Amino acid sequence: QVQLVESGGGLVQAGGSLRLSCAASGRTFSSYYMGWFRQAPGKEREFVASISWSGGSTHYADSVKGRFTISRDNAKNTVYLQMSRLKPEDTAVYYCAAGTSGSYYYPASRFEYWGQGTLVTVSE
Repeated sequence: QVQLVESGGGLVQAGGSLRLSCAASGRTFSSYYMGWFRQAPGKEREFVASISWSGGSTHYADSVKGRFTISRDNAKNTVYLQMSRLKPEDTAVYYCAAGTSGSYYYPASRFEYWGQGTLVTVSE
């Protein structure tokens, strides 16, 4: 089992940047592919980005492509989400997730473990 703890959320103005981190503990981090999801108020949770176990392959939702970058540091057991050119519609609770079955390439992935989330608020 793996435990995930997100950090780095906060309030930022539109056009600004923020970096989220997700620290993992438990089983070998490098055996998991990782992903970020978000849930805006009154909306369903949606996929944001995912990364393969090695970090060599990534996948993004169209809504964030070109603005967000997912990366990982297996030596630090941490996955990151660098968010740039933020928009008010990016406001949401962001969740980190880990999986081993299926593929990192959402929706073929089967995320088994989830963090508690970190709130990102983007003001006008």
